[in-house]
Amino acid sequence: MNIIPHLRQSLVSVISTLTDLSPADARQLDVKLNIEKREQFGDISCNVGLLLAKKMQLQPREVAQRVKTMLEQRHDEPWNLVEKIEIAGPGFLNFYLKADVWVAGMQALLKEPKKLFGLQPGEKPLAYHLEFVSANPTGPVHLGGGRGGIIGDVLARVLKFVGHRVHTEYYINDAGNQMKLLGQSFKARCYEALGEAFVFPEGGYAGDYLLPISDDCVRLHGKTLLKLPDSFFETFAKDALLKFILKDLEAYGVHFDQWFSEKSLHLDGSVAAAIKLLQDKGLAYEKEGALWFKATDFGDDKDRVLCRSNGEMTYIAADVAYHKNKFDRGYDRLVDILGQDHHGYVKRLQATMQALGYPAERLDIIVYQLVSLKENDELVRMSKRAGTFTKLADVVETVGKDVARYFYLNRRAEAHLEFDLGVALKRTDENPVFYLQYAYVRAASLMLKAKEEADLKAFVAEASDVDMFAQVLSSVALTGEDELVVYKKIMALYDVLRVIADGYQTHMLAYYAYELATMFHAYYSQHKIIDRENVSQTKGRLALVCLVKEALGVCLELLGVDKPERM
Repeated sequence: MNIIPHLRQSLVSVISTLTDLSPADARQLDVKLNIEKREQFGDISCNVGLLLAKKMQLQPREVAQRVKTMLEQRHDEPWNLVEKIEIAGPGFLNFYLKADVWVAGMQALLKEPKKLFGLQPGEKPLAYHLEFVSANPTGPVHLGGGRGGIIGDVLARVLKFVGHRVHTEYYINDAGNQMKLLGQSFKARCYEALGEAFVFPEGGYAGDYLLPISDDCVRLHGKTLLKLPDSFFETFAKDALLKFILKDLEAYGVHFDQWFSEKSLHLDGSVAAAIKLLQDKGLAYEKEGALWFKATDFGDDKDRVLCRSNGEMTYIAADVAYHKNKFDRGYDRLVDILGQDHHGYVKRLQATMQALGYPAERLDIIVYQLVSLKENDELVRMSKRAGTFTKLADVVETVGKDVARYFYLNRRAEAHLEFDLGVALKRTDENPVFYLQYAYVRAASLMLKAKEEADLKAFVAEASDVDMFAQVLSSVALTGEDELVVYKKIMALYDVLRVIADGYQTHMLAYYAYELATMFHAYYSQHKIIDRENVSQTKGRLALVCLVKEALGVCLELLGVDKPERM
């Protein structure tokens, strides 16, 4: 078993008893259960005293004492596995566990890793709707779009892994002036390819990416293009660019369950219906010929235009209809992952959802910061005209999918990200992806090497049969403190995944995987794993290696990074 979720459930029950919080609200508290490396802090430490001190209007140590007293009165699982509880520092609880907890955990990890790290009994799986990337179909996915792509994709993988239902969606902004401008720009390129006179629109899309599309269009339609309406050029360019976007994202390892058209919301009357609903609620008003939403009634800093005086709908009008559509499809939580230029959308979207009667807390918006490229300690100038990096596809093609995904994730979303090309192109330990994959390969190769040893062949064969290997682990003792430290790190993956699922901090998975790889490389350099003179010790260490391989394998799968067989 993984004792951490059981400890957490018991603490939630105690917190609910000591305070006026419901069990559901108690579960939302930031109760940290840290697996400790240092023996003086026990096996697991908890911040419950500090967390509840203000709410209970008591000193943190007094809170910790009350929690400790209630916990010590319990004799059910997992408390029959706890040796003792101590109060430490300003209000921490340190839990000291019985030794057989670790063997039981090892067995559970091998037999049912998803169950071990996933939702626990009594926890309800939720239906999540994740929308990310959603770049305008007016050009290839930009460099910064890769960051939203990896945050969304890894979050979806983690949420599914722990047991939630997840739907991923790309919102195609295929309505409005930018699409008309795309059509006019593409029409000019087609006329140019035909040798006809053309006027390129002011502020149009001048990127070279339209040239091969216009060449294809001319080959297909020839001079008949001169008779076709502007809507043809808009649709042709949009469809071609969406194919490029799809191809680039697939090369990056990002796939969507659905591609949703903004235009469809206008055509089926959803936008008009959403605006009418706001008007019927008295939350929209006319001013200077435009229609405004009373966003300030819901905490926004100013009211927002829904429909301009010329009759043109704004982005916010379609966004209201789109998010209403999402909620009406029955999702428990909506998660939008947006670039930093959408920072003002947070209050705006939450205001519209409240206005329509949906709980604002069910809509979460992650805003990620800018991405810049660095090489040899210098920022790379990004310019389409100069042919330097501007597109996600450039990065993926240069450094590969695995490196691109890890590097884009290796910083919290709220912080500016510097993508270091110099490090990304290295095939040494300086490259964290190489370092991580090598740890996985090293663990796998040790198991293969052990198969060549007569005294270990049967043991390793059992390791390939998860159920059988889990059974024999009870006879294999952890051989020392160093093994226990590594094993504790493996078990910490539960809380890492839980924090990501609850708080969307996807960068923590990249950090954790690298830390586990570092710990394993250090362990390998300090200990002889396969020792013909000590078969019992070797089996214990091979059991740990097998567990490291399993944990690293989970991390690599959730990161969307390949698990190589050899390097």
